[in-house]
Amino acid sequence: MPELPEVEALALDLGARLDGHAIAKIHIAAFSALKTFDPPLSALEGTMVDGVTRHGKFLDIEASGLHLCLHLARAGWVRWRDEVPTIPPKPSTKSTLALRVVLDDQSGLDITEAGTRKSLAAYVVRDPQDVPGIARLGPDPLADDFTIERFAEILQQEGRKQLKGALRYQSTIAGIGNAYSDEILHAAKMSPFKPSNSLTDDELATLYAAVRDTLGDAVARSRGLHASELKGEKKSNLAVHGQTGKPCPVCGDTVLEVSFADSSLQYCPTCQTGGKPLADRRMSKLLK
Repeated sequence: MPELPEVEALALDLGARLDGHAIAKIHIAAFSALKTFDPPLSALEGTMVDGVTRHGKFLDIEASGLHLCLHLARAGWVRWRDEVPTIPPKPSTKSTLALRVVLDDQSGLDITEAGTRKSLAAYVVRDPQDVPGIARLGPDPLADDFTIERFAEILQQEGRKQLKGALRYQSTIAGIGNAYSDEILHAAKMSPFKPSNSLTDDELATLYAAVRDTLGDAVARSRGLHASELKGEKKSNLAVHGQTGKPCPVCGDTVLEVSFADSSLQYCPTCQTGGKPLADRRMSKLLK
């Protein structure tokens, strides 16, 4: 799933590519992806692209006062095409193509989603705050006003909620998903199950630095990369996420996993939990 660093890099890459171009045509291939009807999708046709920005994990293409906001969900992506096909795509539930944006020089974007679970969402709005998911976003962890004091307030408000969940919940902190929450907690040497309101002052400072450094470093590595390079860059720099069974790059212990209904987390027992494996409730049920 694209998270803050990848969406930030996408915004930078697309902003440069779309600068000075007009949107000539938009084709919808997956009707379920479009979540708004006023303004209509066709209202974007003939508009000039003013810029591309990010709100949490949402991508925002602004054109002549309108906004095409995209949430790429778990398996969505944006693919640049130097030349798009002249024949419009046919709507299909089997195609990976959700939306195609054709520019005035016949280049454009394909917004795609792999897999059978279709969650990608596109919104055409006059104000990004008209998108419910954007309106509910918490503070951006790389913004100047995301201070350690504000972070402390957020964690106290989360109470006994596990740190993993607090970091991932978009209304609490915007932009951190499953992968970078694992990476942040590994960098901070903290258990994903640690209660949010249980941190000492030193632990709070360590976790705050891990949030800023992990995300900031990922953004710096991704800056300037083309969209096609971002997924590979992310995977090649993950210490524990998606690394189950491999050695921890810090201590050499085996990275372990806890599975849930529709996701999983990875961690290093030596670095994060005092050498003790965390309970995997799903596996426990299977063994009964």
